[in-house]
Amino acid sequence: MKKIIYLIVLLLIQTTINNAVMAQEDNPVLVPLPSVDDFTKGEDGWAFGIGVGVEYESAYEGSDEFGFEAQPAGAVQWRSGDNIYYFAGEAFGWRGLFNDKWLLGALIGFEEGREESDSDDGRLGGLGNQEEGFELVLQARRSFTPDWRYWLVSRLVASDEGNLALFGIGRRFGEQTDGTGSEVNLVVVLHDSDYANKGFGIDAVQSASSGLEETNLSGGLRSFGIDYNYRKNINSDWQIYGEALFEYFSSEVRDSPVARSDYEAEVGVGVIYKF
Repeated sequence: MKKIIYLIVLLLIQTTINNAVMAQEDNPVLVPLPSVDDFTKGEDGWAFGIGVGVEYESAYEGSDEFGFEAQPAGAVQWRSGDNIYYFAGEAFGWRGLFNDKWLLGALIGFEEGREESDSDDGRLGGLGNQEEGFELVLQARRSFTPDWRYWLVSRLVASDEGNLALFGIGRRFGEQTDGTGSEVNLVVVLHDSDYANKGFGIDAVQSASSGLEETNLSGGLRSFGIDYNYRKNINSDWQIYGEALFEYFSSEVRDSPVARSDYEAEVGVGVIYKF
């Protein structure tokens, strides 16, 4: 009798495990892309991820100074079907999947601005501090394949200090469909004159204070870029991630006295606990 009970218990445990696996397969991550975090484990309701990352990046746009900076990682998420609402760092947002081919999103984020002290070498002296502010970001991806192997990507950043747009193509590597693995995106970035001059322009007052040549940029091409994202689950709770970005500026941006480098680059790694 004890053996029979033991076998029944084992059968029940195995059945529970199989049902859990099937439930996970029936409710996958929103899209299997490493750049799109999804802590919901395929279930509706609340999900949380908290962690920390370290970035090695340019001190400011166009800077030839680099340094390390610690950043919080993770998000608070609420999933309802094919929609996820989230709070991550300094951004509130939503993303939704439509027809299994379109991933749309919108967020209101916080833009840090720029301070003269961002340059340890005094390269921003006399340019003044740029105030912090909010920006609206609209995003869309359109997959060419059911497994999100290839896609088109677009992004629009709108603020009271100008607008920026990004367009590109992406590819996912690996056979995982749980949001881990790696991906790469190739993009072209455009900006209007207001956004261009916010980062790289020098008006008459700034020119007199800094000694740099007065510079007024027009809208158009800003840069060509490539970004790489990596994500791996250590176990059911812990996750590591990595990201790298390289942006090569257009000739007009490179000619600005603010641009001490022809490019901007960033590398980051981090760990997240999901619960």
